[in-house]
Amino acid sequence: MASSNPQTRSFDEFIHQSELPVLVDFWADWCGPCKMMEPIIKDVAKSMKGQLKVIKVNVDQKQHIAARYQVRGIPTFILFDNGEPVWQTSGAMPAHALKQQLQAHL
Repeated sequence: MASSNPQTRSFDEFIHQSELPVLVDFWADWCGPCKMMEPIIKDVAKSMKGQLKVIKVNVDQKQHIAARYQVRGIPTFILFDNGEPVWQTSGAMPAHALKQQLQAHL
């Protein structure tokens, strides 16, 4: 899917060209559960290094990307493999639960 928006293009290029699956954290500054998940996402990125990459997408700044993937609530997490979404969930959860769900799709 080609796009004339350079920010969308760089997002698309990143998720399509990554050698590893990419976990995208859709979040916003004003979201309490998103703030709760921040240290958990950092832990997941660190402990699963070499298995996946993690990026954050601020839904207020990148509404077009959130809309494309029908993100209706935040935090929402989507795992992309070869540019395609393979898993998605919403809401806060403990690190072990998130890692367990991700492992099932790696």
